[in-house]
Amino acid sequence: MKRFTSILCAAACMAAAAVPFTANAAEGDKVYGTMNIPYADFYAAELNNSIPVDAVSSATTNKWKGNNTGSMGEDGKWQSGGLAAGTFSTETENGGGKILGVTYPVEIARSDLDKLSDKMGFTELSEKPKAYKPVTVENGKAAFGKLVDADGEEALSGEMTVTSLSSWGDYQINVKGIPANCDIYGVIVKTKEGTDYGMRALENIWRNGQIAWGAGVKEKEPHGNTLSSEHYKSSKGQTISEVTFITLNGYSTLSGQNGYLPIKFTDSLTVESGKSGKGSVTFDNSVFPADYKIKGTVADGFTVSGNTVSYNNAQPGNYTLTVSDDGGKYSDVRGSFTLTTDAVPVKYSDGKLVAADGASLTDAANYLKNITAVTVGDKRYATGRRGVTVIDSQTGEIKLDAKSGEENVFDGSGKYKLTVEATGYEKNYEFEINDQAAVTTTSTTSANSNSTSKTTAKATTTTAKKTTTASKTDSPKTGANGAVLPVTFLALAGASAFAFRKKRS
Repeated sequence: MKRFTSILCAAACMAAAAVPFTANAAEGDKVYGTMNIPYADFYAAELNNSIPVDAVSSATTNKWKGNNTGSMGEDGKWQSGGLAAGTFSTETENGGGKILGVTYPVEIARSDLDKLSDKMGFTELSEKPKAYKPVTVENGKAAFGKLVDADGEEALSGEMTVTSLSSWGDYQINVKGIPANCDIYGVIVKTKEGTDYGMRALENIWRNGQIAWGAGVKEKEPHGNTLSSEHYKSSKGQTISEVTFITLNGYSTLSGQNGYLPIKFTDSLTVESGKSGKGSVTFDNSVFPADYKIKGTVADGFTVSGNTVSYNNAQPGNYTLTVSDDGGKYSDVRGSFTLTTDAVPVKYSDGKLVAADGASLTDAANYLKNITAVTVGDKRYATGRRGVTVIDSQTGEIKLDAKSGEENVFDGSGKYKLTVEATGYEKNYEFEINDQAAVTTTSTTSANSNSTSKTTAKATTTTAKKTTTASKTDSPKTGANGAVLPVTFLALAGASAFAFRKKRS
C-alpha cells in the first residue's frame, strides 16, 4: 500500500566529493557507504535545540519524488537535481508523500554494521568521501555523530536578507553566495541567542538560497502543506548570526550576520471593504500587542490613523494594508480589502472595450486591468498567468484568436455573448459580438449613462448590451495598488487604445 523510495548519490557527484582510501583507512575496521538517515538523527549531533527535526509531509503528488541528485554535464555546467535532491521518502495513502531524511555518506566499523538490526539502506562506497557522518551502534541501533569534514569548513562570502511576510512560512531568508555545483542536503540556521535550527528539503529549503519555516503562526503554505513548526517556534525574536549549508563536500558557512526575526503574532489582518472614490474603512487592531507602535501604509491617496484607513479618489479594486511596528520589535502584518462601485466604466466599440460615456480614460484603464474572467457563451475563462486572454488588459481588444489549450475560444459560429467580470465592479458587463458582420450597433445601459450609437466596423458587431450583478470568482486578480492612475498611461483616440502596465508564496 505504501511505496518506499530512496536515492543514492550520482556517480559523478560522489567522484567529485570523494578522495581515494588512505592506507590507514584501508587497514582499519572502518567501512564507508551511504545510509538513509532520518532528519532527527541527521541533525541530532549538529544542533543546540531540544526539539527534534521532523519529517516533511507533502500534499503534492510529485515534488517530494524529485530526489534525483545533480551532476556536472558534458558542457561543464552543473545540472541541478530535483527539489528534494538526496532525500529518501515514502508515499502516503492520500497520494502525497513524506520526506523522511537524507541519503548521506557514513563511516561505520564493519563489526558495528553487522550488529545493526536495520541497515538503513547501507550501500558500500569504493572511496572514502570528503564528508561523512560517523556511526556508532548501541543496542542494535545506529547513532550518528557530528559531520566529519576532511577539508574543513568553507567560508562563504555572500549576504542574507530576512522577511516575515513570506507565503511559505512565518520567516524566510534569502542567501546569496550559496555553495555552487552541488546538492544541498541540509541547512543549519544559528542564532546569537545560541539556538540552532535544522532545515529540510521542500518545506524549508528551496532553490537559489531561499529558506523558509513556520514558527507556529502560519499553519499552511500555498500548496496546502501543513507547516511543522515545533522545532522552530523559539526562533521568534531571535537574531540569525550564521547559516551553514551541508553538501557532500562538508560544511559551507555564511557568518557575521545580524538578521533579526521580528516577533510574529498573527498572519494577516481583517480589513473591511468599502466603496471606491472618497471614504474610509477600518481594520481589527485588537490583535496587536500593547506595545506595538502602529504605522500603516496602503498607497498614494490613503492615510492610516488608529484603526481607520481613509482615502480620496480611490479606484475600484483590491488593496493591501501593511502595518509596521515603529519600535521594530514585532513583525509587519498585512491585510487585503476591496473597494467597489456599481458603475461600469466601459463600452464596446470597434472590436474593443473603451471608456463609456461619462467615464474617464483612467476609469476604463482600471477596469481593464481588473478583469478576472470572461464568459463566452457558456464557457468561463479565467484570466491571469495561467488563464486565457480573451480581452487585452491594456488595449481592451477582443482577441478573436484566443485559445484555451488547443481549443479556440471563438469557435467560428459567428455570434457570441460575452460576460466580463472585474474585481471591484459589482456588475458584470454583457455584450454580443458577431465576427462576420460589417456594422456595429451599440446599446448600453449602466449606472453612469444610457446611450445608443452606431459606427462602421470592418469585422465585429455588437447587437445588445446590459449589466448584471457580478458573480463571485474563485481567483480574483489583484486590483489597483494606487489610488489614481495617471491619464498618460492610456491614450484613446477614436477607436485606438494604447496601453499602460500595472509580486507567493
